[in-house]
Amino acid sequence: MNRSRIHSEIFSNCDTKTSGIAMKIETGMRLSADEALFVYHGFSLGMIGYFALRLKEKRWGKQVFYNRNLHIELSNVCENSCSFCSFRRQLGDAEAWELGKAEVMDRIAERYASGITEVHVVGALNPRYSLDFYVDLFRTIRLRWPELHIKAFTAVEIEYIARNAAITTAACIAILRDAGMGSVPGGGAEIFADGIRQKLCPEKTSAESWLRIHREIHDAGLKSNCTMLYGHIETPEDRINHLIALRNLQDETGGFNCFIPLKYKKASNILNLISEVPQHEDLRMIALSRLILDNIGHIKAYWPMLGKNTALLCLHFGADDFDGTISNSTRIYSMAGAEEQHPDYTAEELKAAVSHEGFIAVERDSLFNVL
Repeated sequence: MNRSRIHSEIFSNCDTKTSGIAMKIETGMRLSADEALFVYHGFSLGMIGYFALRLKEKRWGKQVFYNRNLHIELSNVCENSCSFCSFRRQLGDAEAWELGKAEVMDRIAERYASGITEVHVVGALNPRYSLDFYVDLFRTIRLRWPELHIKAFTAVEIEYIARNAAITTAACIAILRDAGMGSVPGGGAEIFADGIRQKLCPEKTSAESWLRIHREIHDAGLKSNCTMLYGHIETPEDRINHLIALRNLQDETGGFNCFIPLKYKKASNILNLISEVPQHEDLRMIALSRLILDNIGHIKAYWPMLGKNTALLCLHFGADDFDGTISNSTRIYSMAGAEEQHPDYTAEELKAAVSHEGFIAVERDSLFNVL
């Protein structure tokens, strides 16, 4: 990307509205929803990438963050049946699984020597697991590996666990925190637009509840991530409104660590759209996220979803976080047809790939402190 040529094009040859919005971005002023929509439709991919990379480098320089992590997907047996989900199975299906405490401990022990610093726990909405089970599991992990950070449960799962335990979500968060939950992932947000949400996941918690639960997470002294599922039946306006809702909550609480745009993958789910959005739309989504979310420090290029090559390209469009080594421990996206069917990246491979793109890979912990 020829930066000087693009800069000259923007401020010399573009129309007044384009150059005016470009100047707002350049000087760090916040974009409105209408301005963001204009950027989405009116800025070339090169232009939006140029500005997103500039914003990223103003904050983080050439640094690209990663951690050494392990995913524990306790079960794929789920009471909900979201139309975009390729992960869910019914109890008794050949591909269904339910992990017990001993199996979880064995999986962590197997990967611990590789230097993992985080265990990421999710488990669908499975009524055969109780809050007491999770509390015992977290306490046992913390007793054996006190330095491991436990990142666990989406807002949707927290709401489900709380309902089954007949307590409030705020009380559930406090109990899980005291048992060892150190932060919360951002899944379950999908898209906040009510009409689209009703078509995709009518059984799932509402957008208002998702935002409320993350407010409670932050009020409990915990950090969380946030997400958006894009590339299905939503509109650009839906995406922008979703991002602004996240920005508004971040203004209020400051509790989001990172935003992760999650691409809809069509394999093996009943939504099964004709095609997935092309790579240039992934890059535009990353860049737009960086431009709108001025108060969320990190934008993740989630390589198990995007594939390693596209995720590396996203680093040139404003992404500064590359997630982690994963250790072939997640199946959520591989079951949906992702390019990475056995997602695994050694720290050495990851650092070399990031370096090849002209960036510096920096190891972080789960709260984005540099190690």
